[in-house]
Amino acid sequence: MTEDNITRIHIGDKEYILIGTAHVSKHSAEQVKEVIEIEKPDAVCVELDEQRYQSLKDENKWKNMDIFKVIKEKKASLLLMNLAISSFQKRMAKQFGINPGQEMIQGIESAKEIGAELVLADRNIQITFSRIWHNIGLKGKALLLTQVIASIFSNESISEEELEKMKQQDTINTILQEFTDSFPKLKKPLIDERDQYLAQKIKEAPGNKVVAVLGAAHVPGITEQIQKEHDLTKLRELPPKSKLPKLIGWSIPVFILAIILYTFLSNPAAGWEQTLSWIIWNGGLSAIGAILALGHPLTILTAFVVAPITSLNPLLAAGWFAGFVQAYVRRPHVSDFESLSEDVFTVKGFWRNKVTRVLLIVMLANIGSSLGTFIGGVDVIRVFLENI
Repeated sequence: MTEDNITRIHIGDKEYILIGTAHVSKHSAEQVKEVIEIEKPDAVCVELDEQRYQSLKDENKWKNMDIFKVIKEKKASLLLMNLAISSFQKRMAKQFGINPGQEMIQGIESAKEIGAELVLADRNIQITFSRIWHNIGLKGKALLLTQVIASIFSNESISEEELEKMKQQDTINTILQEFTDSFPKLKKPLIDERDQYLAQKIKEAPGNKVVAVLGAAHVPGITEQIQKEHDLTKLRELPPKSKLPKLIGWSIPVFILAIILYTFLSNPAAGWEQTLSWIIWNGGLSAIGAILALGHPLTILTAFVVAPITSLNPLLAAGWFAGFVQAYVRRPHVSDFESLSEDVFTVKGFWRNKVTRVLLIVMLANIGSSLGTFIGGVDVIRVFLENI
C-alpha cells in the first residue's frame, strides 16, 4: 500500500490515519478503498456534514423540492449558490470521468462493508457560510459573489497535473483561492475553524483505530489541532446578528419618503418628478433583472410594479414576488427536477431549466431592485437639493 497522501498520528493507544484527497480525483477514491480494506479501522470519518451526506445519499432530493417553499423561506439565493458550486465540481469531475465526492462515497461504502462506525466529521456548511459572510464586510460580500460566479461559469479545463495540485485544497477553497488571498479573514472560518472542528470530531471517534477521509488542505491543520481540545459547541455558534443592517434597512426608506413628502409640500411638480424617478429606476432595473433571467412577461411586469414598493420595506423583496409569479405561470415539471443535476453543468442549462430560471429571477430581480434603490435614491436627493 502506497503511503502517499497518508498521515499517521498516535495519541495514547489510538491511531489516526488521515487520507488527504482531491474531491474529484479517481486515484483518491481508489486509495480510500484500499486503506480502509487493509487497515480495517473501528471508525471512518468523512469530511461531510449531515446536509451534504443526505445530498449524496438521496439521489431523488431534487425531485422532492418545493420551489414555492424555497422562495418563501428566503433560500433561493443560497440554493442557487449551492447548485453553482455543484456545477463547478461536476465540470471537473466529468472531465476526468468520475463522480464528484466519489472519495467520500467510497469512504461511506467501505465503512459499511467492514462494519466500521461512520462519523460525519465536518461542520454544517450553512454555519461555515454564515461565519464567512459575517467576517468580510459589504465590499467583501460583493467581491465574494463575483469571485464565486466567475469561477463557476468558467469554461477552462484543467490538466491532470493541476488536479493533483488541487489536493492541497477542497472544492470551496479552490473557488475562493484568489479571494482568500485578498481577504485573510476568510481563512479563519473557512479553514482554521473547520480544521479544529474536524480534528475534535476525529479525536472523539470511537475505537482504537480511526481512518479520516479529508480534503488534503485540512490535513496539516488537523495534524496540529488534533493534539489540542476544542469546544464543538462554540465552533457551531452562529455569529450574532448586527442591528446595523436592520437600522439602515429601515432608515433609507423613511429618509426617502420624508424627502419626497417634504418636496411635495413645497413643490408638487418636483415631488412628482421624484416619485416618477423612484418608480422608473426601481421598477426598471428590477424588470431588467427578470428579463436577463428570461422571465415570463407577467414576471417582468410584476418585478416592475412591486420593486418601487418593496424597496421601501426591508421585510419584502421584488425578486420573491417575481419568482412566485414565474413559478406559477411556468411551473417546473418533474422532468426539470430530474434533469437539474445535469442542467447546472452549463450556463445554458441554468437558464433552460425552469427550476434554476426561477432562482435566477429571484436573485437578478433583487439585484436590479437594489441598484434601483441606490440610483433612484440619489436622484430623489438631487431633485430635493435643486428645489430647496
